[in-house]
Amino acid sequence: MITRRTFLHRTSAAAAALSFPAVVRCASPNSNLQIVAVGCMGKGLSDIAETGSHPKAKFVAFCDVDTNRFHEADDLFPGTPHYQDWREMFAKLSGQFDAVTISTPDHWHAPVAMAAMKMRKHVYCQKPLAHTVWEVRQMRRQAEISKVITQMGNQIHSHETYRTGVKLIHGGVIGKIKAVHSWQPNPGNKYSGLSKRPEPSGAEVPASLNWDLWIGPAPMRPYEPNLYHPFKWRDWQDFGGGTMGDFGCHILDPIFTALELTAPISIRAENTGLNEETWPAAETVSYIFPGTKWTAEKMLPVTWYDGGRMPDRALAQMPEDAKFPGGGSLFIGEGGTMILPHVALPKLYPVEKFGEFEIEKVAGASHYHAWVDGAIASTKTTDGFHYAAPLAEAALLGNVATRVPGETLMWDAENLRVTNSEAATKLLTKAYREGWKLDAAS
Repeated sequence: MITRRTFLHRTSAAAAALSFPAVVRCASPNSNLQIVAVGCMGKGLSDIAETGSHPKAKFVAFCDVDTNRFHEADDLFPGTPHYQDWREMFAKLSGQFDAVTISTPDHWHAPVAMAAMKMRKHVYCQKPLAHTVWEVRQMRRQAEISKVITQMGNQIHSHETYRTGVKLIHGGVIGKIKAVHSWQPNPGNKYSGLSKRPEPSGAEVPASLNWDLWIGPAPMRPYEPNLYHPFKWRDWQDFGGGTMGDFGCHILDPIFTALELTAPISIRAENTGLNEETWPAAETVSYIFPGTKWTAEKMLPVTWYDGGRMPDRALAQMPEDAKFPGGGSLFIGEGGTMILPHVALPKLYPVEKFGEFEIEKVAGASHYHAWVDGAIASTKTTDGFHYAAPLAEAALLGNVATRVPGETLMWDAENLRVTNSEAATKLLTKAYREGWKLDAAS
C-alpha cells in the first residue's frame, strides 16, 4: 500500500510540475472537466450518474476501498479505470484530472478533499462536509487558498421546493421571522444507548475490502459484517454524525439561505442518552443565531428535533386535520407561518389568510451541473465551501452539544472555541490514527 509520506512526496512534486492549476486549465468553455470519483455505490453512484450527465464531464477513474462496488458505475461509464486506494489514484493521475467527487463515510471527507485541493483540484464533497468542526474550517480555508471551485452534496439546495421557500421568505409573505423549528424523524440504530460495541465475532474481512483503508484516520477496530460497512457507519461516532450529520445540512440549508445566517451564538442539546460509541436515538438541539434583516429580533432561535421528537403543532397555526410532514422546517413569521417539507413545496398558514394565495414556483436546477459549469468557467457555486462550511459547522456543533447534554455552549466562531466549556472545545477536533494525521490548510 502506498504510504502517506510517499503520497505527499509524489503529489507535491506533481503539483509543482504542473504549469497551470486545474482552475486555469479548464477555463475554456470548450474543455471537458476530467473527474475522478472516490466512492462508487450508494450516494457515490448517484453523484457519478448526476455529475456524469453533464456533456462536458468526463470520468477518468473510479476509486472504492471495496472492489465489489464498481459494477454499477462501470455500467454507466464502461472502461473507466479502477483504484482501491485514492492516494495511489491521486499520485498516478495527478496531471490527468481536474476535479473529484467525494462520496465516502464522513471520517474520510476531509483527508481526501484537503489532499485534492492542495493539488488544486475542484471538489464536490458530500454533506456534512467533514467529520469535525475543525476539519470543516480547514476545508473552507484550503478552498480559498487553492482558488478551486467547490460544492457540498446537499443537492436539495438547488431544488425547486427549497428555492420556492426561500423566495417566499424574501418576499415577506409571512413577515419577518421570529423563530424556526426543524425536524427529521430518523431514529438512531439498534446500538444507540449501548455502553459498548458488540464483542468481535472473528469474521474474516472479505477479499474485496481493504479494511485498514476503510478505517483510515479512525481508531482501528475489528471488521464485523453488516455493522459498519457499507452503510451503518453513520450511527457510529468514529465514522459518522448520526441523524444530524445525515440530514442537518439538508434541512437547515433553506434556513441559512433564506435568513442569511452565519455562526450561532449558543447551542444547547438534550437527548435520550448516548455513549462513546453511537449517537443518541433522539435529541433536541436549541440554537441562538444573530438576527439578520430577515428576522424580527436581534436574536433568532432555531430548534432541531430528531428520533421522533417534534415541535408543538399549535405553533404552525394549521387546521386540526393537517399534519406535519415527515421532515422539514416550520418558519414562524410576524404575519403567519410557513412549513417547508423535505422535499415538497411549502405550505402557508393560517388557512383563512393564505387559502387563496397562489405560490409561484421557482425553477430548480442541477446541483451537479452547477459545479461542473463553475469549475469550467472559474465561477463560484451558490453552495461552495464559502457558504456550505458555516452551515456544516452549525450542524456539527449540534453534535458537539449533544455529547455534553444540558449545557448551554457559548460559541466563539472567530477563534474556533467554546468559551465556557473546555470539554466541548476538545470535541471540535479529534485524534487521528498514527500515520493519518490531517494537516491544517496551507
